[in-house]
Amino acid sequence: MTAFATAAPEDVPSRSRMTGRERLLLTLLLGAQFMVAVDFSILNVALPEVGAGLGFSLANLPWIATTFALAAAGFTLLFGRVADLVGRKRLFVGGMAVLGAASLLGGLATGPEVLLAARVLQGLATAAVTPAGLALLTTAFREGPLRERALGLNGALMSAGFTAGAILGGLLTSLLSWRWAFLINVPVAALVVALAPRVIGEDRPGARPRLDVPGAVTVTGGLLLVVFGLTRAGEHGWTAPATPLALAAGALLLAAFWFVERRAAEPLVPTSLLKRRSVVWGNVAGLVAFVTETSLVFLLTLYLQKVLDYSPLATGLAFGVLGLGTVLGGTLGGRAVGRFGARATIAGGGLVQAAATLALVALGASGGWIWLLLAGTFVGGVGNMLVIVAFMVTATSGLPDAEQGRATGIATMSQQIGITMGTPVMGAVAAAAMAGGAGADAVLSGVRVAIGVNAALVVAGSLLAAAFLGRARGPARGSAG
Repeated sequence: MTAFATAAPEDVPSRSRMTGRERLLLTLLLGAQFMVAVDFSILNVALPEVGAGLGFSLANLPWIATTFALAAAGFTLLFGRVADLVGRKRLFVGGMAVLGAASLLGGLATGPEVLLAARVLQGLATAAVTPAGLALLTTAFREGPLRERALGLNGALMSAGFTAGAILGGLLTSLLSWRWAFLINVPVAALVVALAPRVIGEDRPGARPRLDVPGAVTVTGGLLLVVFGLTRAGEHGWTAPATPLALAAGALLLAAFWFVERRAAEPLVPTSLLKRRSVVWGNVAGLVAFVTETSLVFLLTLYLQKVLDYSPLATGLAFGVLGLGTVLGGTLGGRAVGRFGARATIAGGGLVQAAATLALVALGASGGWIWLLLAGTFVGGVGNMLVIVAFMVTATSGLPDAEQGRATGIATMSQQIGITMGTPVMGAVAAAAMAGGAGADAVLSGVRVAIGVNAALVVAGSLLAAAFLGRARGPARGSAG
């Protein structure tokens, strides 16, 4: 537990204003999370330049993104529990140090092997920093207005980070070199590592329970196989031999994880936690939010580049409006949860996102349709971020501080699997709709169909999650399991 989490006794009413030290802590944590979010997308635009500079074949180029996704999603739940065992502050600072070192290694890489090793290390660091940082945030601010505001800002900056990463990657690659997409992280990580020990209070656990090794092996192996199967589906299709095999093996390991946890004396994730409505349905809402918004960015990238003939840099700049919408949604999200409750915010945000997404089915082949795209992505970004903030509040509410690492680990896992899953799923839908066609008209037709499916998924996921979350207004009460 951090110094800030213990500053007030349980019977003290929730405050609505932060202290100076709390603002400094929040700034540090949000800066780190923004940097991690940027790393998810900063190389996407630069991949062709990276491949040409280091000798990657076209077939192996996707592994630059895949190795990062495998490590980031596969080890998140494990590191969420490690944060509870060894201390969130230690894991957060250590993860940021590894992230800085890995970024330096990637920026100086002279061959594919070194770059892929750097990407694996970046993914592992992300898997450590994200749940540890979220757990530090949720334990520093009690349930109520301050936590809602902090989680809203965190969600807004993380979502904006994905957009900023695409823009920044294009600018750095065009003006300097793709290596700066790595090297820009180094001074930021160094600053966080230098300041964190002074800003973050000690949170060393009083007892040192043993790590659930069988649970760690089964859940990490299962997640790695599922993420690998999803990325293979995006690269080679759902019928490629390795795709269903990896997905089936991953599902079996995750099923085994459930039975292991039921018998474990000190489980990685207690099955009682996985049975809580707030945890289950909060994460369903978060998973759907990330699947749909990240895949929509992919679909609209196809539209902008293959139909409207935009350059990669112009495409990244067009998504800047989406980033503005997510920042606004994150700013409003905490207030919406405080006033209407998480359940209503998830339903309302999902409906706003779905309506804005459905409007994009009307996109046409002329350049004038860019205004509909900008308006739709802005409004949809607001709705999407309302869902994400409510998901974070719901999935971490009603739990003691000792469980926050587990809860934020599960929430982060949902986020990263959603990011990984969205593109291959919607890519497959678009490809099926394009079957037999060629050229810009076929791309436009496929994108329209996939956007319609995307909107339907938002409606179904958000309303289903809201329906099972209970009816109380407050976040702590409304998310009770």
